[in-house]
Amino acid sequence: MFVAHYATTQESIGMSKKNKHKMSENFQSEKDEEKEVLNSEEQQAESAQDENTQQEEPQEETIEAKLAKSEAEAADLKDRLLRQMAEFDNYRKRTMKEKAEIILNGSAGVVTDILPVIDDLERAIANSAKSEDFGALKEGIELIYNKLMHILEQKGLQKISPKNEPFDTDFHEAIAMIPAPSEDLKGKVLDCAIDGYKLNDKVLRHAKVAVGE
Repeated sequence: MFVAHYATTQESIGMSKKNKHKMSENFQSEKDEEKEVLNSEEQQAESAQDENTQQEEPQEETIEAKLAKSEAEAADLKDRLLRQMAEFDNYRKRTMKEKAEIILNGSAGVVTDILPVIDDLERAIANSAKSEDFGALKEGIELIYNKLMHILEQKGLQKISPKNEPFDTDFHEAIAMIPAPSEDLKGKVLDCAIDGYKLNDKVLRHAKVAVGE
């Protein structure tokens, strides 16, 4: 009986050792599995980080490319603006020069046309000292006057000689008020002391008139 009990005890001890060994193997196996899981997770994290880095790099390159494109467009716009400013400045200077030339030389055409009239007046003055025919002298002066007025009328000059016309402050300047000989002449120009002139409908000088009252 004792032998049987001893054998049973030894068997139990053997089984216990086997169980302990098995448990140790299981524990080691679990630790190895945990390491594998950790290693796998680390590899996945590194892989994901690499993918994110690879995804971020093209994005950064895209931003840099957009920035470079924007800078190039800004430089082009600045260059075009500077060119347009220079062209406008040249145009402004050229226009100012042309206006100055027009002001200085605008009357050149009129003076050129009047030169023959001046020649006629000089000849008339020279002949008046030799001639005693005042009728011919008067006729010559009238011809010169008509020639001068014709030239000026072609340039747009118009005489304002408003006798018997209604008084108009836009064209007339009243220098006297005189009794009207009839009712229908009241408020009208009875006499023109000095004729007025306008150039292309612009009044150069108002006619100085006497108005009936």
